[in-house]
Amino acid sequence: MKFLMKDVHIGNMIHEELLRQGRTVNWFAKEIYCEKSNIYKMFKRKSIDLAQLIKVSNALDHNFLRDCYEEV
Repeated sequence: MKFLMKDVHIGNMIHEELLRQGRTVNWFAKEIYCEKSNIYKMFKRKSIDLAQLIKVSNALDHNFLRDCYEEV
């Protein structure tokens, strides 16, 4: 099984999902045990660490891995 990373901006995707759910940055920061200022930095990143992506996916109950990778 092989996977290819899609050309996406994960920070934008996370921010859009947070807004779609009507969640606040404060809530999100508490959910993933992160400083609020680091959340804003995350929104600007094109990619993030896989472990962090899993944490974010769990907190927002959204599979960002599926959004970022495709099986080839």
